[in-house]
Amino acid sequence: MHLVENMAYVGEQPWHGLGKQLAPNQPIESWARAAGMNWQIEEAEVRFVAGSGGLGSIHAFPEQKVLYRSDNKAPLSVVSSRYQVVQPREILEFYRDLTEVGGYELETAGVLKDGKKLWALARTGQSATLKGRDEVNGYLLLATACDGTLATTAQFTSVRVVCNNTLAIALGESTGAVKVPHRSQFDAQAVKRQLGIAISSWDAFMVRMKALSERKVKPETAEVYFKRVLTYPTTTASSGSTAATNDRAIKAVHELFAGRGKGADLASASGTAWGLVNAVTEYVDHERRARSEDHRRDAAWFGAGAALKQKAWDEALRLVA
Repeated sequence: MHLVENMAYVGEQPWHGLGKQLAPNQPIESWARAAGMNWQIEEAEVRFVAGSGGLGSIHAFPEQKVLYRSDNKAPLSVVSSRYQVVQPREILEFYRDLTEVGGYELETAGVLKDGKKLWALARTGQSATLKGRDEVNGYLLLATACDGTLATTAQFTSVRVVCNNTLAIALGESTGAVKVPHRSQFDAQAVKRQLGIAISSWDAFMVRMKALSERKVKPETAEVYFKRVLTYPTTTASSGSTAATNDRAIKAVHELFAGRGKGADLASASGTAWGLVNAVTEYVDHERRARSEDHRRDAAWFGAGAALKQKAWDEALRLVA
């Protein structure tokens, strides 16, 4: 069962082989149609029937409202009456000036979980090549959800070409992301102004990537690194707080690092701290156990997988500090 309701893409076919391919530089209107984002989120007040057998009186519950799709009337969620909706069209419109005058290019957009989650991903035009062959491109991801799982989030992301691994561009205290909670109005221009500060984060990210690609690591350093990244805090009734190591995951990332990973043999990654990071990102993006490819992508961008990749990046930076 695929979580991806619909999506469109330019270039290579994406991770699950679904979606409609578009020619490059299509207008926003074409993206809305092809990505299945040409509908509105409608809202209605919550009503309930008091009494048994569905024959009782109908009452309203004004503190809450129902969100539903305009095209097929499918319910999306029940939210607070103060909840501010972000429409599918707004996700695409965000990129209009960026693609028309800013040199950005939309690459994928679509709908997850029957419309509960929406996203678009555009290439920024920023790029870096490590040790001559290992290309990493900059992207801007904009996503929102109307089921309470995600604030509207604009996030700079990098994609390593050789293996299609994604890594959020996070620097120190700033995460390279702007999050707008649904209790606030989504103001696209204000978000872009905030992101403007983060545009320079690509340069700092590039400096760190190059440092990681030049930092050679011994096998014992790799062993310690993978244990640090893949050890989870757990609590048990008898012993209180303990740590659990995911041995299956450690074995998998070791194999990816040792040469099984795509691009693991490149000079930038072979036996380096950059290779350590990419072993974890490839595991999260492509191999980690998940109910489906789409659940994996959801986690890799927004959930536990994204947190694991962040931990991998932070731990690697300690090796070059």
